Amino acid sequence: MAAEERHGIEELTQFAMEVIRRSGDEALSYYGKGNPHIKFDEELVTEADFHLMEFFQDQLNAHFPEHQVFKNNQANKEYTHDEKRYLWIYDPLDGVANFQAGIPIWGTSLALIENFWPIFGVFYMPATGDLFHARAGQKAFLKKNEIHVSEQKNINDESLLFTYSRFHLSYRSTFPGKIRDLGCTGAHLCYVAMGRGDAAVIANESYQDLAAACIILEAAGGKICKMDESDFFLSEYLDGQKINDHLLVMAPDIYSQVRNCLQEIS
Repeated sequence: MAAEERHGIEELTQFAMEVIRRSGDEALSYYGKGNPHIKFDEELVTEADFHLMEFFQDQLNAHFPEHQVFKNNQANKEYTHDEKRYLWIYDPLDGVANFQAGIPIWGTSLALIENFWPIFGVFYMPATGDLFHARAGQKAFLKKNEIHVSEQKNINDESLLFTYSRFHLSYRSTFPGKIRDLGCTGAHLCYVAMGRGDAAVIANESYQDLAAACIILEAAGGKICKMDESDFFLSEYLDGQKINDHLLVMAPDIYSQVRNCLQEIS
């Protein structure tokens, strides 16, 4: 890939790993410090989000000043051969309700694309120390350990389906196993990628939300489909528009089994 010719994939990956860990350290200084007298401390989350975005931009400017940072509706739509062909997609906080409340299931993610082609993705959960990462089209890892989606061919009462909040308002379920909402989409995708869960239903996401976790999931053998079984292409949402379709994340072999358990409520 061209990324290897200019900077070298190792240099870019090393920067991503270092900056995501340092970003996690910065986030921990805000973690769990929400106002206990309200259910959701939007002021704390906004302050943390702004600080983390500023931190990442400063780090990127110091190392790769010509590289671009993804912003909704500001993606470069032209193919280019210069340094601006690199676009970093940084999501400082995934699972903000958990983050502000002191619940450890939250994370920060970082992906790199080059002229619209994914290079790698990283998802880091600072409170647990879990670091998921993958180069596009290669292997996926949790820290240094290779991960892969579950090889289970049939769902059963021990299977695990991750969902989103208010899932029960959209679907009636006959899923035979356990259904959980952990409050963090990136964690849901990475847990499916490592076989800890069998599938996940996700909704109300964006390109920024999914960029890194999708690379990790696909490298681990997973797939994302629309609920009508048609293919889902994240690149179609590079302009920052919200993804209106509900999506099913899983090992490809069990799509029909999981989908048949979910009846949409009119």
